[in-house]
Amino acid sequence: MDESKLAQLRANFGNREVFHDGQDPVLTAAGRQVQSPEGRRSKPYTGISTFLDLPAADSAAGLDIALVGVPMDLGVSNRPGARFGPRAVRSIERIGPYHPTFRGVPKAAVRAADVGDVPFRSRFSLEQSLEDIEEYYTALTALGVRPLSVGGDHSITYPILKALGRKAPVALVHIDAHCDTMGAFDGSKFHHGGPFRLAVLDGVLDPERTIQIGIRGSSNMFWEFSHASGMTVIYMEDFMRMGVPAVAERARAVVGTGPVYISVDVDGFDPAYAPGTGTPEAGGLEAREGLALLRALGGLHVIGADVVEVAPQYDPTTNTSQLAAQLLFEEFALMTLGSGAPA
Repeated sequence: MDESKLAQLRANFGNREVFHDGQDPVLTAAGRQVQSPEGRRSKPYTGISTFLDLPAADSAAGLDIALVGVPMDLGVSNRPGARFGPRAVRSIERIGPYHPTFRGVPKAAVRAADVGDVPFRSRFSLEQSLEDIEEYYTALTALGVRPLSVGGDHSITYPILKALGRKAPVALVHIDAHCDTMGAFDGSKFHHGGPFRLAVLDGVLDPERTIQIGIRGSSNMFWEFSHASGMTVIYMEDFMRMGVPAVAERARAVVGTGPVYISVDVDGFDPAYAPGTGTPEAGGLEAREGLALLRALGGLHVIGADVVEVAPQYDPTTNTSQLAAQLLFEEFALMTLGSGAPA
């Protein structure tokens, strides 16, 4: 090694007493944003667990973004357990806080907090629970707060879209193994296989500005509505052929510059990466593909997002919860540092 270079490195870095090096101004600013005034970082394994280690808040008033748990899985058609998803995702440490793609700390860019869970009147009634979700998110919208949510099964996204799309239908980027545009099932139109059909029919979701990515499995006979309504469906074989950059460009073209919601079902990922879910389908996205896809969507006007269908009892390694927490952080970064929202 060159002795003069080694001497310079020792002079610049040998006696530093902080955990960031202070040479790159962006990294220096980020380092200061994630430490206390005394120059310390909080221990990830202490204190009360919250989404992305954000502060806990009793109210969403005054926030830009509220992280919300929606512990309800009364709409599942296969394995239950997604009601435990929010608790599992909150327990994951060391996600973020710095985002290397957008080069910044999302939580330093906005006022954000974990505001707890949607309060439900009943643990038995799906219909009442969907009403409770819509009421809760309508109140958030009235405050001008953008929601970032963890489910719960995918039926929760329908009332969220009803609240966010009340004035005008929104666009959608949807990662999933299933299109979730099925009709009535066992006598009920409310279930996790049909939220986006209901949202379109209610006029709160624009199907021609909706893209569904990663679709596969044995349920394809149920997704005619997606095609008939004008949704863009990227089947898994299409994804493999196109690759992440082309799929991201297609998503941008489909959703345009207007308000867009992002919904990620963890069963969109291969069960090797996300076994802890109710309806696993082999042959899905790899974790790095899904993360790269979200990072390639910087600049979209994201008004809300969710991660759903985490069922931790089928997840002995915590792989699914780890992935879900990282996906939540990617959505948080899109809504902050990577946002294309009008000034």
